[in-house]
Amino acid sequence: MFLNRKEAGKKLAKAIKDLKLDIYPQDTVILALPRGGVVIGCEVAKVLHVQLGILVTRKIGAQFNPEYAIAAVSEHAFVAGLETEGAKEYLKAETKKERQEIVRRLKEYKINKLNLNNKTILLVDDGLATGLTMQVAIMEVKLSRPKRIIVAVPVASLSALEIIKKHVDMVVCLTATDMFLGIGDFYQDFTQVNDEEVKKMLEYFY
Repeated sequence: MFLNRKEAGKKLAKAIKDLKLDIYPQDTVILALPRGGVVIGCEVAKVLHVQLGILVTRKIGAQFNPEYAIAAVSEHAFVAGLETEGAKEYLKAETKKERQEIVRRLKEYKINKLNLNNKTILLVDDGLATGLTMQVAIMEVKLSRPKRIIVAVPVASLSALEIIKKHVDMVVCLTATDMFLGIGDFYQDFTQVNDEEVKKMLEYFY
């Protein structure tokens, strides 16, 4: 579907622009979810001439299957999936650990906190699988009382899309399907993005 995240970001930016959503540089902020989402957000921000920031979220994997996400955490918010019964102490410990990693990344990226109050917020990532990380990102943004929240992604599972739509003003998604195994399946090149690449992209806007 997409050559890489950069191409996906350009296509997503065009789709957002074509929708004529009354997005203006002075009252809009793009918040990208590191690391992969920053590549997408960078391309969207360049096309829309909008300020780019980041919102760090972390997945929490199942106790005996770390690759399987059962919850997600942001700096001040937490969301759990359906399969968390009996895992209270585990989730508490993992939440503490992941919040420490969030603080580390925020320091690493050296990004000042942006004013989100009464702004249009575009939450951007490279895709939605379970939607847990986007859910917790939405919760985090709502603490700042924005004017509206728009989620924009190149690809999503239909189940995640239906959940996210209930919590925001609008979702822009280029491809949604129930034949969904992983976000990487929709990219020819889905190479992991590292911290140095994220910092370099963010420097363009600061």
